[in-house]
Amino acid sequence: MYAKRTMKAIVTTGVGDYDKLEYRDVPVPVPGANEVLLKVLAAGVNNTDINTRVGWYSANVTGATNDTAVNNAEESAHGVRADGGWNDATPFPFIQGTDCCGLVEAAGSRVESAPIGRRVLVRACMRTHGFASLENAWMGSDFDGAFAQYVTVPATEVFPVECGWSDEELATVPCAYGTAENMLHRAGVAPGETVLVAGASGGVGSAAVQLAHRRGATVIAVTGTAKAGCLRVIGANIVIVRGSDLIVALGENSVDVVVDNVGGDAFPKMLQLLRRGGRYVSSGAVAGPIVALDLRTMYLKDQTLIGCTAWDEPVFPNLIGYIERGEIKPLLEKTFPLERIADAQRELIKREHVGKFVLAP
Repeated sequence: MYAKRTMKAIVTTGVGDYDKLEYRDVPVPVPGANEVLLKVLAAGVNNTDINTRVGWYSANVTGATNDTAVNNAEESAHGVRADGGWNDATPFPFIQGTDCCGLVEAAGSRVESAPIGRRVLVRACMRTHGFASLENAWMGSDFDGAFAQYVTVPATEVFPVECGWSDEELATVPCAYGTAENMLHRAGVAPGETVLVAGASGGVGSAAVQLAHRRGATVIAVTGTAKAGCLRVIGANIVIVRGSDLIVALGENSVDVVVDNVGGDAFPKMLQLLRRGGRYVSSGAVAGPIVALDLRTMYLKDQTLIGCTAWDEPVFPNLIGYIERGEIKPLLEKTFPLERIADAQRELIKREHVGKFVLAP
C-alpha cells in the first residue's frame, strides 16, 4: 500500500548549484524486510549536504568548502567531480538529508520488535559490515535521506528518545553531535585534559564544546568575536578570536587534544600547540583539505593524528543517554519549510550563526 502513496521531497539531481535541488512529488518508500518506515518530523541541514551537492569530496577539489559552494557551477559543468561523494560517486538523483527526527510508522517483515508510534533519532553513520570493520554508509550521502516526508532505514539504526526537546531540536543532533562525540571518543578525552576546538561555532564545533565540557575537560574555543558569549554559555572556558596567533595566546605544548574541522593554513600551529603525546582529531576541512605537515613536529613529539568518519559503537547510544539525562542542550538556530532548502543552505554558508538549521517537511 505504501508504493501507491506519494510524498514531497527534495531530489538532488546532480552536481551543481541550487537548481539541482528539486522540490517534487515522489513515491513513499516501501520498507524492506529489515527496515522501518519513518514519518520525518524534522531534518537537520549540514555542511556535508552542500559539499556532496557541489562535489567537494572529489580529489580534484583543493579549496575551502565555502569557495567551492559559491564557485562550483563552471567546474561541475565540466564534470570534474564524478568522485565527489563520501564513498566515490554520489548516487544521483537521490534525496539528501543526514539528520532525521522521525516517527516510526511501519516495519518490514523481518523486524521482530519495532518501536511503532515512537519518536526516534536515526544513527546516520551505518557500519555496514559490523563494528569490527570501518566500512560505512551514510544516510543522505550514500542512499536516500530525510529531506522528504518519509524515509526508510534499517531497523537497527533507529533509537527511541524520551525527552522534552522539540522535533526540530532533536534534528540538530545526529550528524553534528555524533561526529563530535566520535572524535572525542577516538581521542580518548579524559577529565582534566585541555581540548582546543577550532571552528567552535559551527554545528560540529559547538557540539564538541558541549561534549568536551561534559567530559570534564578544559575547553578552548576558537571562533568569531560575535559568537564568544554563546560558546562560554555552553561550556567554553577560554574563547580565542578567530585569526589570533594561537601560539602567542596559548603557548606551544599547551593543549592535550585538538578537535579541528577547519584545516587550511592554520594546521601547522595546531601541532605546535599540542603537548608531547597529544592527539589531533579531524572529520572535516572547511578552510581547505590540503595542509602543510612538518613530520618532525609530529614524530619528535610522539603525536597522534586521528581521522574520523565511521562512528564507533558506543557513540550514538551515549548521545541518547546524554539527551535523556539533560547533560547537553540543543542549539537550534532557525527552522525552514522543506521547500526552502536553498534559503537554508545560503544562510549556512554565510557562517553567521551558532548551531544548526533545520527543515520541517
